[in-house]
Amino acid sequence: MIKIAQKTLDDLEFDAVVAQVAAYTITSLGRAEIHKLQPFDTKEETTEALKFVHEFVSSFENDNRIPNHGVENITEELKLLRIENNFLDVEQFRKIAALSITTNTLLKFFKKFHEYYPLLFERSEQLEQTNLISNQINSIIDKYGEIRNDASDTLYSIRKSIQSVRTKINTSFNAALSHYNSAEYLDEIRETVMENRRVLAVKAMYRRKMKGSILGASKTGSIVYIEPDTTHQHQRDLNNLEFEETEEIKRILLELTDFVRGFKPLLHFYQDYLVLLDVLYAKAKYAQAINGILPELNDDQELFLKDAYHPLLLVTNNEEGKKTFPQTISMATESRIIVISGPNAGGKSITLKTVGLLQVMMQSGLLIPVHERSKMCFFETILSDIGDNQSIENHLSTYSYRLKQMNYFLKKCTKQTLFLIDEFGTGSDPELGGALAETFLEVFYEREAFGIITTHYSNLKLLANELPHIQNANMLFDEKTLLPIYKLVIGQAGSSFTFEVAQKNGIQYSLINRSKKKIERGKIRFDKTIAKLQKERSKLEKTERALKQNEVKKELEAEKLESTNQKAQKKLQSYQELYDSNQRLIYLGKKIQDLGDKFQQNKRKRELMAELFKLVQIENSKKEKLTNKQKRAKLKEENRLQKEVEQKVAKIRKEKKAAKAKAAQVPPKPKHTFKVGESVRMDDGRAVGSIDKIEKGKAIVNYGLFTTSVSLERLEFVKPKK
Repeated sequence: MIKIAQKTLDDLEFDAVVAQVAAYTITSLGRAEIHKLQPFDTKEETTEALKFVHEFVSSFENDNRIPNHGVENITEELKLLRIENNFLDVEQFRKIAALSITTNTLLKFFKKFHEYYPLLFERSEQLEQTNLISNQINSIIDKYGEIRNDASDTLYSIRKSIQSVRTKINTSFNAALSHYNSAEYLDEIRETVMENRRVLAVKAMYRRKMKGSILGASKTGSIVYIEPDTTHQHQRDLNNLEFEETEEIKRILLELTDFVRGFKPLLHFYQDYLVLLDVLYAKAKYAQAINGILPELNDDQELFLKDAYHPLLLVTNNEEGKKTFPQTISMATESRIIVISGPNAGGKSITLKTVGLLQVMMQSGLLIPVHERSKMCFFETILSDIGDNQSIENHLSTYSYRLKQMNYFLKKCTKQTLFLIDEFGTGSDPELGGALAETFLEVFYEREAFGIITTHYSNLKLLANELPHIQNANMLFDEKTLLPIYKLVIGQAGSSFTFEVAQKNGIQYSLINRSKKKIERGKIRFDKTIAKLQKERSKLEKTERALKQNEVKKELEAEKLESTNQKAQKKLQSYQELYDSNQRLIYLGKKIQDLGDKFQQNKRKRELMAELFKLVQIENSKKEKLTNKQKRAKLKEENRLQKEVEQKVAKIRKEKKAAKAKAAQVPPKPKHTFKVGESVRMDDGRAVGSIDKIEKGKAIVNYGLFTTSVSLERLEFVKPKK
């Protein structure tokens, strides 16, 4: 069972990685699932999760991309389905249908491309593939979110009656409008809509001369809004029919809810499946962003990270256009602990965090930014002590807190542990703290735990040299500028460059010399020796880089010369062929000229023809000889191509001729003469209305709840007046 403490995740800033991964999700449930991301409990779960993500990443690089998996959350709808005699609304059914369609599309896709995505196909096979849910919902609700007229026979009958009554309302209202307008009882606006009903805008002085219901008045009181009696009677019928329509829709939705309720468990599985795909998608997109890969996973205790990047630092530097320096670290049973030393700000802590964070990411099912030849193993426990851990709440000093941490480490540390300690042993007297830190390190070593520590203590560097399975390491510095190179070197301890850095920052040499006298001569010599060795190593690194650069330059120059030589050879060959061709033509020209001169002198045609025939035979003998069968095949192919071209040309000419004749024969379509009362629709619309009035090339079209003025040229005839 793998157990990684929350403190370790906090020390390594794992929550920041999780936040970056969550940003790639496209569903709220997927985002919530990513925020719960933790290292897996077992090695088997981790391996399976990594392979799933690796397989999903491959979909970004081939032509068979995985279809969209984004849908809305239906958790609330699933809760409502538990309640008997309750029904879902149209929007909720639309969400369920979308989820069903999306899931079944994905199931079909993985079945079709099972060879590309074997793991995802195997997971999809656990779900039932059915279109019953979406088909039933779509048979009731159309794509615009409206209940279909044919959802039931009763609804169809009611809506037909509603349409009929609305037509009566419009007809009666238009008659009243025409009558009272002629009598000049109406205001200039003539009509308006109140409470979703058409009313006449009657001048206040004529309100008693009209039969109807007053629904309101203007702010000044000069206009009274009246619904004519005839229209009001039809409106009551319409209200009754609309009530019946509402009740029938409720009944239909209740019936549909009962149908969908039978698929509630399957819908749960569908939603969980899409959430899983969203989690995999986010992990895969994050892997793509950081160039994450699946390293080789081994059962042995071996960790080899080649060109490993700290993912958070990599993302930040990429955004700012800065370079990120990778590290290469190797740990095995024979070299299981690394002691990194060297001056501050050299990259010791970030190297330690890189190893820890990549290990936690891998054990959480995330691909990591390393070279493809990297190898990783699993640790049951990862312990960390990084940063300033002074506990204000418990009134503990930094050293007291660190001692509590070491006590916890001693309890948990086993062969399957990776421990990460930054500034090991600090916080107390250097001599005493260093001795205690050395003892702790010996215990970790005896328990065969894996670990990385950073330190300035010389006794820990010496211990790493004395014990066979501990390695010293240092972060390279430029010996002249004392600036970090951000490269980890295994096998040698690093100097803190204490006095060198002080001198570089302007501290007087006399003060530095006095300081040197205050400490043991052996310690100075030891640190000086380490600094000297580190400088030598840095020189060797530079020499090696220069040699490699020269080698690369020479290889490039050799390739360039080879390419130039090949081009020259090709050009020379081309010139030679051109020269030979020209020489042959010159020879033939001279030969024909000689024959012409000879014929001019003796006028012997037979002799001339014999010489020409002989010349032709000689030239033909130099050409490639073809058998009769090859000649016939060549001639046949040439004839076939010729015929094919002629047929295509003839067809195109025929089509053009026919099109021209048809254009000349078809008379222009006669324009329709519109009349009042005819049913029409606009050329770019679907709604049908009736013409109330025509004047000056425009028509007043009545759509039931409103009227509009439209140019006759934009109208299409639907049916004549009843």
